[in-house]
Formats: sequence, structure tokens, C-alpha cells
Amino acid sequence: MPGLFLTAEWRSLVMLNYEVPADLLLPRVPKGTVLELFQGRALVSVVGFRFLKTNVLGATIPGYRDFDEVNLRFYVHAAADPARRGVVFVKEIVPHRAIAWMARRLYNENYVAHPMRSKVEPAGEHHRYSYAFDAHERTHALAATALGAAHPLAPGSEEEFIAEHYYGYAAQRDGGTLEYRVEHPPWDVHTAHDAQLDLDASLIYGEPFAEPLAATPCSALIAVGSPIRVAKPLRIA
Repeated sequence: MPGLFLTAEWRSLVMLNYEVPADLLLPRVPKGTVLELFQGRALVSVVGFRFLKTNVLGATIPGYRDFDEVNLRFYVHAAADPARRGVVFVKEIVPHRAIAWMARRLYNENYVAHPMRSKVEPAGEHHRYSYAFDAHERTHALAATALGAAHPLAPGSEEEFIAEHYYGYAAQRDGGTLEYRVEHPPWDVHTAHDAQLDLDASLIYGEPFAEPLAATPCSALIAVGSPIRVAKPLRIA
């Protein structure tokens, strides 16, 4: 990958997906991109995952190699090329202030730092994955149980729509947009059961997200994950 910035592994991705009014997202769509819908519906995802074996510009930063992340994201594609399908982050939560500072400075991504933890617990014959963080004097968490063996993404499915995005787009303070490519193989996924989101969305993401994220997820999945490579950002607008 030309201009490689970061390598890592993203593992045990719990993805809870919600339908929201498109008007909620349109003001957040970066210049040079178009809101992407699935079967006419605007979707957001609350995602918790493990960020492992992290290297920045080929170097490991002691104490910052393995950590958790929880983010809220939605889906767009480049206006100039619909094949460049990507995500826009409403907010990304990590446990380290230095990581949040670097992401804000380099990408203008809305990263914040809060104490975090994750665990995998047996749930009968299956496993339950959970992610939690502490903010605004309470704990916020998401969790789901993986059912059955992991399977490939079905072409045209909602699972594929959620998982198969290989670009990130970040609006900049001057109104422009950065694009960065993320490389990884297609992920196998587990069907998710008993998905739960215990989160005060009005405090974490703002009042407009409170009602949509209080609903039952329209879908949920747990992706096995893989090694990933992230390119240095390029300005597209």
C-alpha cells in the first residue's frame, strides 16, 4: 500500500445497526461524498472492537499497542467514484488520551478518551462479547452473543453492506475532506443474538441520536476481524 500509515489487527467486532432518518446524517456528510443507503434506508452502527498489534509508521508505541474502541459510524461513498465506499465517524472512543489527540490532529476525527474494558464470556455453547466505557458519571456498554460458526458475508445482504467499506472520510475544519483507504480481507461473521446497547446517546452523541439508538437494532453481527492496513490520508475536497 503506498503511503502506509498504520498496521494493526481489528478483532471481535460487535456491530449493532440502527435505521435513522436520512436528514439526521445529511448535515454530517463530508464534502465530496454521498450518503449511502441500504434498500432506501439510512443506517448507523455502534461498533465495539479490539485494536491489536498496532504499529504507526512501522513503529510500536509502548503502552499503546492493544486497546479497545467503540464508535458510532454511518456510510457514504465518494461522489466521484461510487466504488470507493466508506464510513464517516460521528464519534470514536478509546482509552488513551494520546491516541485521541493524534487522531484529532492528523485526521480531524472526533476521538475522545474514556476508561474502557472488554470481555468475552461463555454463554452456554456460545460466547458473549461486550465493550464498556465510563463517561458522564455512568457506564455505557454494548454486547451480543455469537451464534454458530462464523460464515462468509452473503452478497447483497445487510451484513455485507455494513462490513464491506474500505475507506474512511473525515470532514475538515476548513470544509474540505480527507480520504484514507483501509485494506483487509473480507470478514467472516457470526449471527448475533441478544444484542444490547445500554448507552445514554443524548450524552455521548447528542440528543438527535437518542430516539433512534433507543430502538431495537435492525440487525446485529459479530465480525471475526483480521489484520488491517491504513493509508495516509489524502485530501479529496
